[in-house]
Amino acid sequence: MRSPFTLLARLVNGHPVIVAGLLLAVVVVSLYGTTQIAMETGSAGYLDKNTPFGQNYDTYTSTFSSDVIILLVETDDSTGVAELQFLDRLSQDVRSQANVQSVASIADLIKQANGGRIPTSAAEVIAIKNAIPRSLLERYVPSNTFTMIQVVLDTGLSKEQGRSVLNNIQSLVSSTDLPPGTTVSVTGSTAFSKQMGDEMSKSTGTLIGVAMVLMVIVMGLLFGYVSHRFLPVLIVAMGLIITFGVMGLAGVKITMAAIGAFPILIGLGIDYAIQFQARLEEEARKGPLVDAVRETMENTAPAVFYAMFATAMGFAALFLSPVPMIGGFALVSIIGIASCYAVSLIGIPCFARLVNYTPKGVHQEIHEATGYDRFLGTLSVRIAKNPLPLLAVVGAVALIGVALDPHIPISTDENTFVPQDMPALVLMEKATRTMGSTESVPILVRGDAVDSLDSLAWMLEFEDYVLRHHSDRLIGGKSIADLVVQYNGGRLPSSQAELDRVLTLIPAATKAQYLSGHGTAQIAFTSTQMDVPAQAALKRQLEEELAFLSPPPGISAQPTGSFALFTKLIGDISENKDRMTVLGFVLVLSVLLFVYRKINAAAPLIPIVAVVGWNAVAMTLLGIDYTPLTATLGSMTIGVAAEYTILVLERFLEERERTPDVFAAIEHSVQKIGRAITVSGLATAFGFSALCASTFPMIANFGVTTVIAVAFSLIGAIVVMPAALVVVDRVQTWIDARRSPGPVPAA
Repeated sequence: MRSPFTLLARLVNGHPVIVAGLLLAVVVVSLYGTTQIAMETGSAGYLDKNTPFGQNYDTYTSTFSSDVIILLVETDDSTGVAELQFLDRLSQDVRSQANVQSVASIADLIKQANGGRIPTSAAEVIAIKNAIPRSLLERYVPSNTFTMIQVVLDTGLSKEQGRSVLNNIQSLVSSTDLPPGTTVSVTGSTAFSKQMGDEMSKSTGTLIGVAMVLMVIVMGLLFGYVSHRFLPVLIVAMGLIITFGVMGLAGVKITMAAIGAFPILIGLGIDYAIQFQARLEEEARKGPLVDAVRETMENTAPAVFYAMFATAMGFAALFLSPVPMIGGFALVSIIGIASCYAVSLIGIPCFARLVNYTPKGVHQEIHEATGYDRFLGTLSVRIAKNPLPLLAVVGAVALIGVALDPHIPISTDENTFVPQDMPALVLMEKATRTMGSTESVPILVRGDAVDSLDSLAWMLEFEDYVLRHHSDRLIGGKSIADLVVQYNGGRLPSSQAELDRVLTLIPAATKAQYLSGHGTAQIAFTSTQMDVPAQAALKRQLEEELAFLSPPPGISAQPTGSFALFTKLIGDISENKDRMTVLGFVLVLSVLLFVYRKINAAAPLIPIVAVVGWNAVAMTLLGIDYTPLTATLGSMTIGVAAEYTILVLERFLEERERTPDVFAAIEHSVQKIGRAITVSGLATAFGFSALCASTFPMIANFGVTTVIAVAFSLIGAIVVMPAALVVVDRVQTWIDARRSPGPVPAA
């Protein structure tokens, strides 16, 4: 049976115009698909909503959590009569907007203490301020020139509805006549999320643009020994369009991690295109173009396919992670490399046939190429003849990396992932510095009767216990039990009937903040400012205390909300990072053994294992933390390193069939493919380096680590692979000899 690549070569040679037309039709359809692309921000990128934790988080956010929009007001006198009148008017206008649950400001406190009206003199204002509790006053007026209006949105709003309210408030503020010397800035979680989405869209375009420019530069400088040196850039652009089109038509959203995938796709895509065109150039110098196309598609297409498939398996290991953002990164990467491979496989031969591809003049180009090729060949033979010292050094450095890896910190603070000069972030940090943390530490309580007397008694007991044991981090707590005590003269009712009566006295809007029906409630603790590791420690302690001081039978309680989400993320990354790497090794090795069915297939694993260990050493030396994105580095490196090492292995096996001399086979294979791999590696590194231009620190750090990983992968393919090949080939020869009659040689 003929190879599908042979049949495809006949189709391209016989009908290049038709094949090219079909490819362009796919690109046109994909252009429409790109218009359907959407960005994903917020918890959806970090949380699997199908898990018990995700379901609890959804219940909490839809039942009790409300997005907050904060209007920061800076003026000459934040409690002057004119300023209070302005705050009152603005608050009333905001309160009239749809989906606004409540609005609170210093003007409301002053009015409440003054019979429902704004005072008319400074003396009245001072007297009223003196009557307001100092802690409450400082919450809204941290200084004489700074105050705020807190806008709480309705619970359960969709992201689009929240952004619509934000846009309405921003329009209202911009059209309001401000008193002289007064400025109003809009911030809060909704504003932060919206602005992060805008920054992600801008960053995606910037990174792709930078990567494509770098590709043009690299092709101009390093790929001059072939005709049409910029053809791979065109091929990658088409592959990228198809990738976007598939994502748009399939409804795959772009997350912060997925942004980092696109320069990687450009780097890997340029690699595939270079391999195809370099082989086409080589074959076109030997004979007719039709034969060159056939030889390229029959020999290079399978080799690059195996490498691409192994790379995809490295990325597929990322699906093991419970963090959707990491799974999204893997999905985008797999779609992208498959698209770029398909376009390279079809596009380059079609282009060659349509333009009657003529290889570049060979005399000067081959003379220049020979020097580098000979250097690689000589180096590979020297390494192959004495492989053990090199492998010992390589293995020692990799073991150091394995020892260092568990000590690399894990960062999950979303504020450190985004551009540090993003206005919404700057304003949020300003509000936090002046007014303290507004983060809640919620405990979701669920069961058959969370409003029973036993349940409320437990809530009071648990609140008291937690606040006494965590007074340094938790400054307050409130639940439906506290409201019942407040509306019952300072004590808990003595019977269920009395409790039911008190519950009817509590205003519905107030009660809804802590109780939903008979089955869901929350205990809302207020925390001081904490970093993520401190939050993680507090979450673990709260879970232990919930187990120790457990709720009544039929009732469950669990920390939830953003507090628990980002602390859980640390555990998810820590627990699954190494599993994903090991699974990547297993999948790649399985592919190699299935394809080659010889022990030679294990040769690429030697440099791949080394490169993964080297990465940990580099991250430690550079002080780079693990994040949801750099957590993919192990599996991604396995995929990228497999690309180069498999190409070397494939060419070695091709040469090994022609000569019984293993050193000659290694020398010839490295000489023939070394230049193409070097150009591919440098081009890939340049493509990855575009990530360093990102304004998102998480993506920029990922760019640094991926460039280092590609450089290590290139070293592994050219320097370590010859040593691995000769060692594994000796083992293979020994195995073959044992299976055949006659004396068995020493391995």
